[in-house]
Amino acid sequence: MILHTSKNLTFFNPQFSNSFNATFFDMGISAGFPSPADDFKGQRLSLDNELIKNKEATFFARVSGQSMIGAGLDDNDLLVIDRSLEPSHNKIAVCFLDGEFTVKRLKVKGDSVWLQPENANYNPIMITEENNFIIWGIVTNVIKKV
Repeated sequence: MILHTSKNLTFFNPQFSNSFNATFFDMGISAGFPSPADDFKGQRLSLDNELIKNKEATFFARVSGQSMIGAGLDDNDLLVIDRSLEPSHNKIAVCFLDGEFTVKRLKVKGDSVWLQPENANYNPIMITEENNFIIWGIVTNVIKKV
């Protein structure tokens, strides 16, 4: 279910399920030469349990744009955002700035707060008292299609 769409992000309310569990092989997968499988012991893995620590404060948002590609956030990636986490220096945050949502890296220097893009084609944004600014949540995970 879509909650809100802005120029940079589209927010979704997570649908939690107790019935979806994928098989998880906890033996490591070689990215080099193939190795013989030990004994294919599989356990059940819930992505809800892996990616979401606080269900009541977690939302998903889809990235639109290229301002955070240096941080590995590409257009159409799905962000997992936790609103219960404390914002701090160098965290990637979803912010509400002057009527629009954006995702940027927080840079805190003394009493100054900057929103730092991770793409040289975009300029940092200094937050001033004139801005309508709220740190809405902290990005905890990124889900990509390959």
